[in-house]
Amino acid sequence: MEPSGDDNDECPISHLAQDHLFSILLLLPVNSILSFALTCKKFNSLASSDTLWQSICRRDWGPSCVDALKSSLCADNGGTHVHWMKLYKEVAQLGSVSCLKLTNPVADGLVPCPRASHSLNFMSNCLVLFGGGYEGGRHLDDTWVAYLGYDFRKVLKWQKVTSGSPSGRFGHTCVVNGDFLVLFGGINDRGIRQNDTWVGKILRDETSGITLYWMLLDVGSIVPPPRGAHAGCCIENRRMLIHGGIGLDGIRLGDMWILEISENFCYGAWHEVRIHPSPPPRSGHTLTCIDGKRTVLFGGRGLGYDVLDDVWLFEVSNGYPRWIQVLFNVQNVPGGISLPRVGHSATLILGGGLLIYGGEDSQRRRKDDFWLLDVKSMPSVKTHPVSAGSVALLTRIWRRLKVHGYRPYSRSFHAACSDHSGRYVFVFGGMVDGVLHPAEPSGLSFDGDLFLVELFLALN
Repeated sequence: MEPSGDDNDECPISHLAQDHLFSILLLLPVNSILSFALTCKKFNSLASSDTLWQSICRRDWGPSCVDALKSSLCADNGGTHVHWMKLYKEVAQLGSVSCLKLTNPVADGLVPCPRASHSLNFMSNCLVLFGGGYEGGRHLDDTWVAYLGYDFRKVLKWQKVTSGSPSGRFGHTCVVNGDFLVLFGGINDRGIRQNDTWVGKILRDETSGITLYWMLLDVGSIVPPPRGAHAGCCIENRRMLIHGGIGLDGIRLGDMWILEISENFCYGAWHEVRIHPSPPPRSGHTLTCIDGKRTVLFGGRGLGYDVLDDVWLFEVSNGYPRWIQVLFNVQNVPGGISLPRVGHSATLILGGGLLIYGGEDSQRRRKDDFWLLDVKSMPSVKTHPVSAGSVALLTRIWRRLKVHGYRPYSRSFHAACSDHSGRYVFVFGGMVDGVLHPAEPSGLSFDGDLFLVELFLALN
């Protein structure tokens, strides 16, 4: 169909009902929809409508993400109208984030103490903080919960909800799987690696407030070797992945395990996934599930103690698991020489990208930079068949973001999580480069600040 300045009434497609045209447009990629809008005035109006673009956002970002975004916008400004086409474009071209400090110890009263190598999760509209390490190599065994609702910019009130279960540890993984938390492994202050698996669930009651119930998961006799500083994430169908970490005798691991959890979250079963090629051994890296099925691994510290910047994609297709190494030319990335890092965070955000923040390099120099890793361009079963090998060469997958507002310290081994929309990312703690004190000749200190990272968007 050639572009026209009139209504193009002679074209059969122009006589289709609007809901039928919507159904057709939602089968097309965004660039094709924009081209379709140029064909005539009628189609331009249709292809620019908020109704269509809200549906496109639901298609590309997921219904739960859009519903959560609408709820947070309602809390922000009373439900101001959203221009969905403009929002989609801004998310695709995201270049900035803004930071806001949420910790005010004087006003907050009881707050979690500073720590690193802990876990922070968002579930049931709450932040859940567990464990970590503190000065002198001491572990922590406390669990804290802060209720947010949909007002994400407020200074939070933390509540200490339980202690002692699971046992104190740092360098563990804790992920959200449905309405449950799933925790595995970690290291205690005696250097003992753990390989136990726990599930936790938040209970909110108007009378008693918020409680968190932890339960040791029955996983049978086949379990991963003990470890800490590994990476983990959840994928669909009540499954959790873990990879690598530091095992017994300080050896870095390169194995991968999948936990299958029962529907009632009362028992589970671990099995090792052995495939070649696969990422080399490492610790302090990240695993992030990007669409329920595919998982991105980034960075960490390798066998030679060097800090890495490689990107790997894991997926299971037709029952066959595989790793794909995603190659990129660091010389084509502005500032890309600073990409290698360990102890960073990698958080899935609105639009489906990964927000990489902080970490440290091979010389233990901590970072305060934000990067966007474009996972939309990464290979899939359709674009990269199993028979084609295990390497994909991509360009323009990295973008460094500008930072507005509060400027946090450079940090590593902090924890981060996003709300259900992915518009807001919460960051707590970590090891930071603080002011030099006589007792701290290196200037290293543990941080206890909570701050908010918000995607820099104009939403009306």
